[in-house]
Amino acid sequence: LRGEKEEEEEERVLVSEHIWRPCPTTRRRVRGETPTQKGGFWGRGFLEGQHPVSPLAGCLEWVRRQLFRVGEDWYFLFILGVLMATISFATDIIIVRLHAAHMWLYREIGDIGVLKYLSWTLFPTALAAFSTGFSQSITPYSGGSGIPELKTILMGVVLEDYLAIQNFGAKVVGLACTLTCGSTVFLGKLGPYVHLSAMAAAYLGKMRTTVTREYENKFKQHEMLVAAQAVGVATVFGAPISGVLFSIEVMTPHFAVRDYWRGFFAATCGAFMFRLLAVFNSEQGKAGDFKIDFPFDLLETFFFLILGTICGIVACAYLFCQRWMVVAIRRNRLTAKLLATDKPVYTVLVVLLLASITFPPGLGQFMASRLTMKEYLISLFDNRTWGVLAANTSGVAKPGGLWQEWDHPSATIYSTLTFFLLMKVTMAPQSLGVAPSTVSPWGDFLMSPQFWMLILATTLPLPAGYFMPIFIYGAAIGRLVGEVVALLFPQGLHSEGPPRPIIPAGYALAGAAAFSGSVTYSLSTALLVCEATGYLGHILPTVLAVLVANAISQKNQPSFYDGSIIINKLPYLPPIRSRHIASYQVVVEEFMECQVVALAKGDGFQEVLAALDASADAEYPVVESTGSPTLVGTVSRSQLVTFLQSHKHPQAPQGEKLATVGTLGDDCTIEPIMLQFSPWTSLHQAHHLFQLLKLQRVFVTRSGELVGAVSRAEVKRGKREERGQER
Repeated sequence: LRGEKEEEEEERVLVSEHIWRPCPTTRRRVRGETPTQKGGFWGRGFLEGQHPVSPLAGCLEWVRRQLFRVGEDWYFLFILGVLMATISFATDIIIVRLHAAHMWLYREIGDIGVLKYLSWTLFPTALAAFSTGFSQSITPYSGGSGIPELKTILMGVVLEDYLAIQNFGAKVVGLACTLTCGSTVFLGKLGPYVHLSAMAAAYLGKMRTTVTREYENKFKQHEMLVAAQAVGVATVFGAPISGVLFSIEVMTPHFAVRDYWRGFFAATCGAFMFRLLAVFNSEQGKAGDFKIDFPFDLLETFFFLILGTICGIVACAYLFCQRWMVVAIRRNRLTAKLLATDKPVYTVLVVLLLASITFPPGLGQFMASRLTMKEYLISLFDNRTWGVLAANTSGVAKPGGLWQEWDHPSATIYSTLTFFLLMKVTMAPQSLGVAPSTVSPWGDFLMSPQFWMLILATTLPLPAGYFMPIFIYGAAIGRLVGEVVALLFPQGLHSEGPPRPIIPAGYALAGAAAFSGSVTYSLSTALLVCEATGYLGHILPTVLAVLVANAISQKNQPSFYDGSIIINKLPYLPPIRSRHIASYQVVVEEFMECQVVALAKGDGFQEVLAALDASADAEYPVVESTGSPTLVGTVSRSQLVTFLQSHKHPQAPQGEKLATVGTLGDDCTIEPIMLQFSPWTSLHQAHHLFQLLKLQRVFVTRSGELVGAVSRAEVKRGKREERGQER
């Protein structure tokens, strides 16, 4: 107990004297301290008038006061935006160089099929294995996206060491190796950059406390983390407005208005810096080239509604199968053992399978597998009609031929797009009448539904994002629908005036926004595609498609990130999706915890010791007396430990010099109760307060008397009772 007390006292110290910092002599001189006598004649006492003022230290103190007159938060938000934009841009440059080296090796290897296959498969396999091994050996928190864990943190749950700066390097290096694999593993970088931005924000928050000489403030930490989410999205797409809106929709159910300006400022700094660096690099092109006089006709709204419906239905299937796939792999004996003991081996097997499927002379020639993730977007957002270009032989010789990767001599544009969509998300073998248990032990894994690419890649234990793949997949759905509509109406549609041609790129925009929005439960993707491409002509039909797709998916499946939270069993409180009357009929009395360990103000050593042994709660309710259980406040566990250390046990030897008498009310600080529930508080009200105030535990009183307590576990149990009443 004494050791726990000392650790807590060390956490309250603003700047530990044992932490090493570079250049100690220079820092003491800048502060006005002599190298031999820290805090002496030129020490901090001169600022209080005890000693003469050092000119350099006084000048720096005056500059600090002038700079922080407008608030120190804005400087750190600016640093956060510029830092993340620089890292994002530098990572992109490295990825482009490594991918170009891979393509050069593949072209220069010759026409020998075996060598071409090895050069195509071994390069991404080695990088993915290194990404898994390097990141997992440093920290177990560097794998995956990071957004589900950040959602949990923003709801008030503490995840130890998840935002430690030690994870930063592992995440950056692992993510760079993952993205260099290109379309082989088909993964993005949005989620990891949000995690990286949050780690940088947490570290800058600690630097802020050092500079301002203040103690760490949880509210300031939360504001920095909220701004970091917007910075992570803005530095990936160069879209500050949609970055803030997307982070609001995805990361937290309640967003404080005062955080808008911080998020917009940091995201704008990051997006501006990223675009500014891209100006000096010709390889950073814009995703799409839109020069359209007449964007769409009013009659095309019907086809955009159909596109939104298709995206919503496919999103529901994707969300269901993705969760099914993750659970199936964790339950399979072989894959579960590999993920527990040999993660790089599992990564090698999966990436080798995916690379073999995308081998260009094989099935990859029908999937445009030689394109990178960014080239996929540029080609799908091409404002020309591929069906017309493929039919016109002169169009093949035109420059800018990324679309030609989709044009195969033995297949049409429509066939390659359809094959791409089917291979990324294929049908379940059970629907084909194949039993999954026919092959063992690999049979359960390979014959499980949805094991290709888009879903199988999400099970890899390496740093990766999952938003960009679904974004590209939605763009492919929209492109296919647009090409079909252009084929059906070659002269275009017109409700009035001259006919307006069908622009398949507009359908690709709407498909990307609708599918990614329905998977992540967000509407800001409609604005995201417009900011990323700089084109606003199809904003109205895009919003319509996003609304339809979200209406379908939100009614049937939890979002991708909520599903990951459920699978990983994180301490997160999912929202109440139903707005039925059952959430108001279930009251706290039906699901609260009735057996609560409480203390009375007059309790002594033995009662406090028994309470600590009976429960490991962080705080304990204090009542007036045993006969009168009126709730008067709470006392923390640390204070109770201090109480035990300062009092002598009744059976202890007489030689101990400790207090023998004393009660809890006399020696401990009892904190007042700020919020308490009534037994008749509805589940809907309790759930809303837990989310809004980020509560962990609330006590329940009847006429002032303690009758129970409600934590997140009890609220989840109440939600199950609500579903039972609905049935």
